[in-house]
Amino acid sequence: MIVKDSFFIDGTWTAPATGHRLNVVSPLTEQVIAHVPEGMPDDMDAAVAAARRAFDTGPWPRMSPAERGIILRRMAAHIRENIEAITDTIVAEVGVPRTAVRANNEAVALLLDYYSKMAENYAIEDVRDGLFGKVTVRSEPVGVVAAIVPWNGPLFLLMLKCAPALAAGCAIVAKPAVETPLCAYHLAEAALAAGLPEGVLNVVQADRAAGEYLVRHKGIDKVSFTGSTVAGRAIASICGQDLKRVSLELGGKSAGIVLDDARVEDVVNTVVPRGLAANNGQACLAITRVLLPRGRYDEFVEAITEKVKSLKVGDPNDVATNVGPLITARQRERVENYLAIGKREGARVTVGGGRPSAFNHGWFVEPTVFADADNSMTIAQEEIFGPVGTLIPYDSEEDAVRIANDNIYGLGGAVFTADLPRAFRVARQIRTGIYGVNGYALDLGAPFGGFKASGLGREMGKEGFEGFLEKKSIYGVEEPV
Repeated sequence: MIVKDSFFIDGTWTAPATGHRLNVVSPLTEQVIAHVPEGMPDDMDAAVAAARRAFDTGPWPRMSPAERGIILRRMAAHIRENIEAITDTIVAEVGVPRTAVRANNEAVALLLDYYSKMAENYAIEDVRDGLFGKVTVRSEPVGVVAAIVPWNGPLFLLMLKCAPALAAGCAIVAKPAVETPLCAYHLAEAALAAGLPEGVLNVVQADRAAGEYLVRHKGIDKVSFTGSTVAGRAIASICGQDLKRVSLELGGKSAGIVLDDARVEDVVNTVVPRGLAANNGQACLAITRVLLPRGRYDEFVEAITEKVKSLKVGDPNDVATNVGPLITARQRERVENYLAIGKREGARVTVGGGRPSAFNHGWFVEPTVFADADNSMTIAQEEIFGPVGTLIPYDSEEDAVRIANDNIYGLGGAVFTADLPRAFRVARQIRTGIYGVNGYALDLGAPFGGFKASGLGREMGKEGFEGFLEKKSIYGVEEPV
């Protein structure tokens, strides 16, 4: 049993304002594995006040990018030194297989290195020739940032916000999800070990009500949120009232388009591990719709089904496991409801469709493939967030493009073909923020985000850094040397 009794506020471990507690429950054993304090408005007030002092009068935004970079690289080194312990924590609280979690933790450290270097090389001031004379365009940190993340990739998603925001000179109040508060303690420990100035990073785990209080807080300059589209719309509305800066990374229902000349191995080795098996199916960018040409439909359905049958479902601590349990009993019920809807609407289950019989505990759902689906079906339109894939036949390339775009989301997708000019022709027609050709993976150096209901703004790449900067134009002559 892990017991935590404090928040990380103003550079120190701080007692909570109340005795409210959160239980952390293992998705594998269904047993309570930790107790942590639950943040209340008074705790949020303290965290925001500390962040405001750090930004308004503290050294962090006034340091050079090189000075900030030294501290960020120390944080990265601390994470690497403790990567096995961090991986243990996240596997225990999320239930995602160990190999995937460890890879994400390596990316957490890499993000700190990447953005520290970017800040050092970024032109903070750019002298331009305006229409009426010289103009100095200056980039300044946006201020105090509320970083709010979900449970499915708790430390990696938090670092997508913290690394660029810290490199830009911002101060942060981080709110982890109530299901996965433990990994954020490792981030706070990295900040302490690296010598991050007081108040620059504050961590308060809390429920949605306290999270909304943080979003509405007058001391917050920007909200960076990852989570559901429903919550994203509510946050955007709140931020709009104060014209508060906001970025939203939301849901997805990404489509993989398999053209008639695609290689079977390229398809199955992407749409299964990067689709229904990704993060136990709990990944916004997962390819969960696969569009198959009618001329080779049966061939691809069989190949994908066999690949899914080969997945090992089990203990996420076992390095051979491909799919672990879902995060909560509530999430399993949600996924099972979609399984029932898919069957009722007429889709054909080729593998899975229920709970695995081998387990008497753990919130497992069988990896499931629905074939013979229509894009109008609920399972093709809504984000299931479980190990479920939907296979849809199409008649022509134009038909496939239409189907892929026929969704409220626009986060990711991929096309599979031996003809690269054809692949890029298709890719340019799909309304999504990221797209793969004969594969599908994120690059930390490229912008990540979505069109339509998949969000606002971008994370990763230069765009992720610039999202935490404001632009100021200084008119007149150049600054004297």
